[in-house]
Amino acid sequence: MSHGHVAPPRGMRATGGWAALALLCLAQFMLIVDITVVQVALPSIGADLGLGREALTWVVTTYTLCFGGLMVLGGRLADALGARRTLLAGLAVFTLASLVAGIAADGATLIAGRALQGVGAALMSPSALAVITGAFHGDRRGRALGVWAAIGGSGAAAGVLLGGLLTAGPGWTWVFYVNVPIGVLVLAALPAVVPAPERTAHGGRAGIDVPGAAAVTLATGLLIYGLVGAGDAGWTSTRTLLPLAGSAVLYAVFVLIERTAREPLMRVATLTRRPVLSGVFVMLMATGLMLGLFFLSSLYLQHVLRMSPLATGLLFLPVAVAITAGAQLGAHLIGRVGGRPVAVAAFALTALGAWLMTRIDPGASAWTTLLPGFVVAAFGIGPAFVTATTTTMANVPSGEAGVASGVVNTFHELGGSIGVAVVSSVAAAGLAPGAAGIGGFTGALTVCAIAAAVAAVVSLGLVPGGRPAGTFVGHGHGHGH
Repeated sequence: MSHGHVAPPRGMRATGGWAALALLCLAQFMLIVDITVVQVALPSIGADLGLGREALTWVVTTYTLCFGGLMVLGGRLADALGARRTLLAGLAVFTLASLVAGIAADGATLIAGRALQGVGAALMSPSALAVITGAFHGDRRGRALGVWAAIGGSGAAAGVLLGGLLTAGPGWTWVFYVNVPIGVLVLAALPAVVPAPERTAHGGRAGIDVPGAAAVTLATGLLIYGLVGAGDAGWTSTRTLLPLAGSAVLYAVFVLIERTAREPLMRVATLTRRPVLSGVFVMLMATGLMLGLFFLSSLYLQHVLRMSPLATGLLFLPVAVAITAGAQLGAHLIGRVGGRPVAVAAFALTALGAWLMTRIDPGASAWTTLLPGFVVAAFGIGPAFVTATTTTMANVPSGEAGVASGVVNTFHELGGSIGVAVVSSVAAAGLAPGAAGIGGFTGALTVCAIAAAVAAVVSLGLVPGGRPAGTFVGHGHGHGH
């Protein structure tokens, strides 16, 4: 993920680059896995800690909220303080936060651990990418960024399977504990393969827009709080409308801050460019739908069908393969027919898949009712990720590439938080303790189908036409410019 113009560490020899790349990819893999790894563990976490639907929704959304809301700030800090220093600090925070989440004995501690994990991830991801772009040049850089980009697709998929294996084996706490030895290993090995820069990177604290980052993260937090609460309080209650109104005010404050800041996180001029708006919209919808469908399916399979975490993780495997296959196909098609038809077809497929998923029946096998539609929807979501990054990066001036990439990737995380919050509220009736019937689940799946169909129509008018210049193809997390 590129976030602003992050200065790579100087003095790094390309020859030692592959060892650094392996370590950085392992660290990035850990971050991406953590977006989906908790999905399968949710029912076990809820049972062990006595958490209801709202708290479980926050266990998923807090991580992506802090990761997304603070990511561009992380890139700016890497600029000001040096990529290597920011990377090591982020890795230390993430590792410690994983330990906190693992030993959590109540919901508040677990959610605090997830928030800290998000802060660490926001510092790590952009600075790791800066180290890679500094260590590799020419064709080698292209190959390195290709490996980095692949982590985005495979990490989210592996997270679901890993979540099932760990929850079924040593228990859900290992979903978090597993990060600790990996984090310590990378922390110990990185300083040897990523030398300290010869002098600190340019800039200083004046170039860091902390108020902007705080405003956008708080605004999105309030939005999610309102959306999650709507499931129990109702969509027209004060408990729902007040946070939503507060969120709108804070988003307006964020725009004002960005207009007046000397070094804004996101330039308003860049945000209003059609390719950036298009990328943000497609990325927001794609991740919202993906994580929303993951959330619903995991709870349906384990709460309603009483499937084990391992069986749930295995059922998700073809879904993970479908996302990756869809992304590969999308990457090939965009160069031939352009981003617009690919985006429209991607969301149309996702809508069809989500609609097929509404045929779920507690008396029938999930492999014949839930899975076929889930695979179709996932196959559609894959190309949407590729379209979001490719059409944006191919259509913005090179001087704005880093900022545009940072903005699109910010919405990769925030979209997931918002999607999970919405489906959690719509499905609230079906997620209540002792709830009989699947009306909540089919209602939420229907909302996903409608949202995907609307996204297909909007994409027809919003996504820039024509084939992207050059062969830039990025996918989800981590891509160069």
